[in-house]
Amino acid sequence: MTPGRPIQGVTLYSFTRAFHAREYDLEGLIRKVAAEGFGPGLEIIGFSSFRGFPALDDAFVGWFRDLVAEVGLVPTSLAINGDWALRPDRLMSQDELIAYMTRQIEAASRLGFPIARVQISLTPDSMQALLPVAERYRVTLALEVHAHQHGRHELILALRDRYDKLGSPLLGFTADWGATVSRFAPSLLEAYRRRGATEELLRAVCALWDQTYQEGPPLTEAAHGKRFGAFIELAHRHGRPDLGIDFAINGTGLFGPAPIDTWREIAPWIRHCHGKFFGIDAAGEEPSVPVRDLIALLVDVGYHGAISSEYEGWHWNHWDSPFDIIAAEQAVQRSAAQHAGSRMIVDPAQARDALHRHLAQPVSK
Repeated sequence: MTPGRPIQGVTLYSFTRAFHAREYDLEGLIRKVAAEGFGPGLEIIGFSSFRGFPALDDAFVGWFRDLVAEVGLVPTSLAINGDWALRPDRLMSQDELIAYMTRQIEAASRLGFPIARVQISLTPDSMQALLPVAERYRVTLALEVHAHQHGRHELILALRDRYDKLGSPLLGFTADWGATVSRFAPSLLEAYRRRGATEELLRAVCALWDQTYQEGPPLTEAAHGKRFGAFIELAHRHGRPDLGIDFAINGTGLFGPAPIDTWREIAPWIRHCHGKFFGIDAAGEEPSVPVRDLIALLVDVGYHGAISSEYEGWHWNHWDSPFDIIAAEQAVQRSAAQHAGSRMIVDPAQARDALHRHLAQPVSK
């Protein structure tokens, strides 16, 4: 197998705080990404960045495509939503969901994105029903494997088996690194500290997470539910019930304790990667996400797609610059790729060609 050569990239989601604060509009943020060398890969969340999405007029679509070409970025993935519960009275039917997502997939195609990231709420039947839509618009549907799920979770394996049966390169996964975290993020502990959490409570939270890490990832939804409840119970025992849901969401939904090798279960179907991370320490490393080991695995399995650096620490870290943090994390990725005997692709033309070949090739197990 040819060693993987991943494409460097970023998602604008990493800069949500700056976007919401009106420090940058969409054009300014895209230009900033290009000027800082965070590309060439560019990922965007449709509903977050495009007013009126997915109903976009031709003038806007043309403006966007011209801007991206001008600054030398390469569209990689457009994140779209599978919101079953949009209606207040009932869940969507399967037909309603397919129609809702078809409009988003069409928008991804018009904007020039070859991948649409879809969400973990979609079933094998839903993905099969969407395959003709993907074929019509020539857009790869890459379902996000996100903590608390992982490469060996029962629902992900069911999707993998359906993909295998259908045999289309247009169905695959987005591998979110948050599923394979090795430590509770220090920057989040600092944020809890600033909210008045005691050191005793923070030690207990870390001990509970470390216990789940030693036990291994949840293989079923029932196992996940027990862990979620354990974090809430811990907060109550320590007199901070107001932090219980926060501990549970972050402790199980952002910091997934799966071993890195679980990605091998679905590696042939990985079409895109979210380089999820939470911060950079004084040594210039990510202290809670094993970035170097993850890059080494992608090189080993022959991954030639894009990695969108996805800085999630913006949710709580309001004291550090996300731009500085992204630059530091991407330096770790490049260093790791070199150490693994490969390199990250940073040239737009090479990235465009590599991404096309990566998405066009049939799955080879």
